[in-house]
Amino acid sequence: MAGYGSDSGFDTWLAANGYSLPAGSPTNAVLRERGSVYIDGTYETRFPGQPAAGAAQERSWPRSGASDRYGNALTGIPDRVIRASYQAAWLEAGSAGILSRTYTPGTEKVLTKVDKIEWKVVGSDMGKYMYVPVSSVIEGLLAPILTVEDIPGILAV
Repeated sequence: MAGYGSDSGFDTWLAANGYSLPAGSPTNAVLRERGSVYIDGTYETRFPGQPAAGAAQERSWPRSGASDRYGNALTGIPDRVIRASYQAAWLEAGSAGILSRTYTPGTEKVLTKVDKIEWKVVGSDMGKYMYVPVSSVIEGLLAPILTVEDIPGILAV
């Protein structure tokens, strides 16, 4: 498998952003793979169009029928996707495993009795999504090419 971008592109991106990889980090190729898997797994349902080669395609990009929110056609692999995967790779280098949290549905808890009122973290109500890390940098990079998720097929006014 191959992550988005290239090893040399990742090195250039790291330097341009003033980042360096911690000692003992996996190789650039491994980090790019992990970053790309995270981007595809987290955002694929919000990417416009469809994979150009269908489900057999290794990555979510390139896509056919894709355009950004301004109506411009997206061909190849957008630079925003590559930079977002580099950002994810850098996050993974700093904290191995951060991009691949494990979720066990059978361990969820349900309130069955109230003896007193307590406050809890709101994110804990998000089910499986509470384990998905979100980077505001990645969200910002991808925002112009993401579509709205879970919109009904027919809207009545």
